[in-house]
Amino acid sequence: MSYNVGSPGPIQPLSLGNVVSAGFRLYRFHLKDYFLLALKAYVWVLVPFYGWAKFYALSALISRLAFGELVNQPESMTSGQRFVNSRLWQFLITMLLMFLLVVGIGFGAGILFAIFGFLSAVLFGGITQQGNVGVSVLIALLIVAVSIVILIGLLWLLTRFFLVELPLAIEDNVDGTSTISRSWELTQGYVWRVLLISFVAFLITLPIQIVAQILTTIIRLSFAPLLEQNSSVFSPIVFMLNLALSFAIGAVILPFWQAIKAVVYYDLRSRHEGLGLKLRDHEI
Repeated sequence: MSYNVGSPGPIQPLSLGNVVSAGFRLYRFHLKDYFLLALKAYVWVLVPFYGWAKFYALSALISRLAFGELVNQPESMTSGQRFVNSRLWQFLITMLLMFLLVVGIGFGAGILFAIFGFLSAVLFGGITQQGNVGVSVLIALLIVAVSIVILIGLLWLLTRFFLVELPLAIEDNVDGTSTISRSWELTQGYVWRVLLISFVAFLITLPIQIVAQILTTIIRLSFAPLLEQNSSVFSPIVFMLNLALSFAIGAVILPFWQAIKAVVYYDLRSRHEGLGLKLRDHEI
């Protein structure tokens, strides 16, 4: 990293490149431990409710461990698991609240798009019938522009909840509801920065996702003749292979995202609260 990790003073806020670089280094040097945690988390997904809470908690545990490395307070996996397990039901509450929140946002966006689409169709249709090409083009461009604004607004809103599970996994005196407002507080004024970091992280993981799609296609095509002969026997096999592949790919990608979140969380706390902590005195 370009900053001096051994400097005695408080660390300066990180640049976008340093955030991604620090997240990737944490991911690379702790890949085995983080991968196993993520794989364990994905297996818990198969258990309704309790298992979903475990997935959420184990995902947050990866960020907790990564954050501990960043602030020179490394923690054992056992100790970290003990902490997040003590808040397991709070993670479930957070997950349910976020589900309702996202559904509400999606429902509101759907209504907004429906109203806007109806008005646009009526207005655009009426102008088209009049044969005014110039006005029709102008209205079409306006429709596109407003649609883009709505989409950007949705991204802005969802980005405010980017760190929602981290305060619950790291901070004291935080519960399943206050962790949501804590994420909103930390991302205040830095939404576009977090969104850009997320976009860069997505581009980094994109090749892995492409490989996963290719492997899924290969599995489907390889078993296609067998499925035609006896689908009742081979369909479960194909399903299990695809499930195992999705879990394995997810366990590769999830730790990277959680490490990025840990660095973003650290960076935003340092910006908002002057977090007077430095990175470890050796390269992570």
